[in-house]
Amino acid sequence: MKYFNPETKTYKLLEALKAGNTFTQSQAEKKFGIKNLSAEASRLRANGHAVYANTSKAGNGVTVTTYELGRPSREIVALGYAAKQAGLTVELIKG
Repeated sequence: MKYFNPETKTYKLLEALKAGNTFTQSQAEKKFGIKNLSAEASRLRANGHAVYANTSKAGNGVTVTTYELGRPSREIVALGYAAKQAGLTVELIKG
């Protein structure tokens, strides 16, 4: 698992998510200056963090995606172990 520099937006977002906060794109941009929250969530996922995106409709009909840190399901953990036993590594997958 990669460790992020404490000065980066990614690190600050991860720490806030670990503290139990959730963020929309608008909130992340205001708080951290993150222009593409989806890309940051993907970066965290690629480094082993279970970041979940939940969509809902706001009162005005606009679809809003909220990101939160969670725990991976038992199935995902089991798949990870099975992949490791089969010889798959992150380096092999990333090419």
